[in-house]
Amino acid sequence: MRYPEDELVVKAPEGEKIVLLIFDGLGDIPHPDFGGKTPLEAAKTPNLDALARDGALGRIIPVAIGITPGSGPAHLGLFGYDPLELEIGRGVLEALGIGVALNAQSLSARANFATMDAKGIITDRRAGRIATEKTIGICKKLQENIGTFEGVKVEIHPAKEHRFVVVFRGEGLADGLSDADPHREGSPLPEVRATKAGAEKAARVINAFLKKGQEILKNDSPANAILLRGLATPPTIPLFPERFKVKSGAIAIYPMYKGLARLVGMDILKVNGEHYEDEFKTYIENYDKYDYFFIHIKGTDSAGEDGDFARKVKVIEEVDRILPILTAKMPAVLAVTGDHSTPALLKSHSWHPVPLLICSKCVSRDSTKRLTELEAVNGTLGMFPSRDLMKILLSNAKRMDKYGA
Repeated sequence: MRYPEDELVVKAPEGEKIVLLIFDGLGDIPHPDFGGKTPLEAAKTPNLDALARDGALGRIIPVAIGITPGSGPAHLGLFGYDPLELEIGRGVLEALGIGVALNAQSLSARANFATMDAKGIITDRRAGRIATEKTIGICKKLQENIGTFEGVKVEIHPAKEHRFVVVFRGEGLADGLSDADPHREGSPLPEVRATKAGAEKAARVINAFLKKGQEILKNDSPANAILLRGLATPPTIPLFPERFKVKSGAIAIYPMYKGLARLVGMDILKVNGEHYEDEFKTYIENYDKYDYFFIHIKGTDSAGEDGDFARKVKVIEEVDRILPILTAKMPAVLAVTGDHSTPALLKSHSWHPVPLLICSKCVSRDSTKRLTELEAVNGTLGMFPSRDLMKILLSNAKRMDKYGA
């Protein structure tokens, strides 16, 4: 995969740092139950307002106009990759996110423990959201009893609550597989099917694993079934630090976003805690060690998916309140945006453009006063695909060379 603009990236003078602060699912639409406002419009954000007055606004399109993105492609666009060219399975991201190393002979899946009734119907896809400690115990039981299938070894790694990761390692494994997940309660667990030529062995192995797994767990209600989705092998992609010549650090709490950053070659920086303040403190502690920081805020997306307008406002306000921790060491370029929109009214990801704020001495400033969807329409940055954002950040940090004579 080749990106012509990569040839223009140059090393910047000492101190030309870039921070990409992502509020996951930040974008929204007016909500009739809250005065026709969006969460950004309803939130009290004096610190973001000050940055908006000193910077420039615009909007980004995560994948393409009218396309609703998943979190994986949305973040890859922000990292400067074309999400239409580079497809990465969710299982790969989950595995990398919890620190599992993958190679060319690995096939991984995002997994849930679930509840199945006597007729084989899935009655709860999350097994009552069992505690992480219980998941750890069940994963250990499975690992000790599962064995191998057609020469393929199986690794079972616990994550949070009912979630875990399954990695299959062996020869002849390929992706192009359907999910072993009905995606709703009240339906039976489907078998995995090969959707591409060459994936037949993988389908057989996974179905054999599931059959044995169900037998091992038959008396472990509510966690007596296994759901698998996002079955995938790791892709080969050009690494972010090499493409853009920046030493890169990722600051995130949720595994998937660590996985995305690790996949493209960023260092995962340890966060001592699980609060936004802890993430900003991690940035300060590592400020002198890196050229580029990706900082991820999850709460806005979770609130949007729950349809909780007030909680989305609260998350935005909480981050705004502690923003001075970050800006105490202001980078040469600070970008604040989201990976996609998650409107509270829709309770899901959506296709709407995402507001963007860039602060830099080189930015073309505008008359906008706040980081909101409506203000962003009038910003000097305009509207563009998210995959072009990295080039704009590099240019503002004086890290892009001139094209041509």
